[in-house]
Amino acid sequence: MQYFPVFFDLNGKHCLVVGGGDVAARKVSLLFRAGAEVKVVSPELCESLKNRVTNGEISHEARPFEDADLDACVLIVAGTDDQAVNKRVSELAHAKCIPVNVVDQPELCSFIVPSIIDRSPVQVAVSTGGASPVLARLLRARLETMIPAAYGQLASLMNEFRDKVKSKLGDESKRRRFWEDVAQGSIAELIFSGKEEAAREAMHTAVDAAQVEEDRGEVYLVGAGPGDPDLLTFRALRLLQQADVIVYDRLVSSEILDMARRDADLIYVGKERDKHTLPQDDINMLLARVAKKGKRVLRLKGGDPFIFGRGGEEIETLMQEGVRFQIVPGITAASGAASYAGIPLTHRDYAQSVTFVTGHLKDGTMNLNWKALAQPNQTLVVYMGLLGVKTLCAKLVENGLAADTPMALVQKATTRDQKVLVGTLGSMPELIDNNTIKPPTLIIVGKVVTLQKKLSWFGNAETVGDI
Repeated sequence: MQYFPVFFDLNGKHCLVVGGGDVAARKVSLLFRAGAEVKVVSPELCESLKNRVTNGEISHEARPFEDADLDACVLIVAGTDDQAVNKRVSELAHAKCIPVNVVDQPELCSFIVPSIIDRSPVQVAVSTGGASPVLARLLRARLETMIPAAYGQLASLMNEFRDKVKSKLGDESKRRRFWEDVAQGSIAELIFSGKEEAAREAMHTAVDAAQVEEDRGEVYLVGAGPGDPDLLTFRALRLLQQADVIVYDRLVSSEILDMARRDADLIYVGKERDKHTLPQDDINMLLARVAKKGKRVLRLKGGDPFIFGRGGEEIETLMQEGVRFQIVPGITAASGAASYAGIPLTHRDYAQSVTFVTGHLKDGTMNLNWKALAQPNQTLVVYMGLLGVKTLCAKLVENGLAADTPMALVQKATTRDQKVLVGTLGSMPELIDNNTIKPPTLIIVGKVVTLQKKLSWFGNAETVGDI
């Protein structure tokens, strides 16, 4: 996070704007809307600023900037066309620890002004850290269409009942759930349809009916997909943002975790070969134990929880312990990796079936049904098989597949670090020796791999090798 986002209370506070042109006028307008007492220092003013002075909205000193102008100010904006003046204002403000913004010069700023969506008291600020104000405005325009103006009325109504709800529901988690129901239910819909009085009556009824009941926890078993946060389902995102506790593995990216509620507890239970943060049985009981305390627990797994994700083992324990749960499928690694690598898992000319198999069995071996796997006209996808890939190649050839059968390894699929290694059962062992490949990596074997070069579309992908 390049900048720490904050909202200043400027109501009745003294703010200084240095500059009298159109650029300065736009900042004055924002400060005035926030209730600030604005003083403008500039030898000349544009027409809009002259009008504000005439209307008594702002004060004006018709002269060049002086060092003493910073006295008693809580916030400063410099928007002149004189770089030396802008720099001087910035240096003085930094020395006095007064927040300063120099328009279009982020290197001189201690804060930047975002694009703003105003649904007072709800406000949304969009910033690109000064990198692209145009992009920030485009994002703001898109968000404007997604946030109805009535959210301001909803926020005001909720604020009206805050103290009453707090006295009725003493526990913070109970209050949070009450407000979530209000914001996502019929009361919000009444506000959005313009029926504010009906919403107020419904709020009175909801508060009166609120009871301090024993919390019933729940576990959400959620597939996080293959890596790209854009591939999360809507339901996964919604649950991610309402969970009290998030239990996640090593395949879940930081970008996905950033979408969680800020006050959610994060518990890492990732597993690596010969290095398990928690054994699976302990993870199963952890989910049940935390849920029994009334928490909403989100078990976040890379890919899909029911495809080599051990989700079945976890819900067995939850059922035995009498814990409520729900399951949210995710895009499995095979589908995500193949799609982003440009390798269709099935194709009328090359493969009429696809088989998923794990390369790391419970006993740590790779004792698979090689005869069944070494079949023509099918695609074989191997999860967790990187360490045994040389054995895989040898066994498939030994059981009937040709050494020139195409093969691909897809590393960190769907992310900016994606890497695709393309070869054959015969050439792949040497390719692995000559290239650094790290987990998570998915293995795809079959004639469909010959299409990778032709169908590769993901711009960030690096491809090594050939068939």
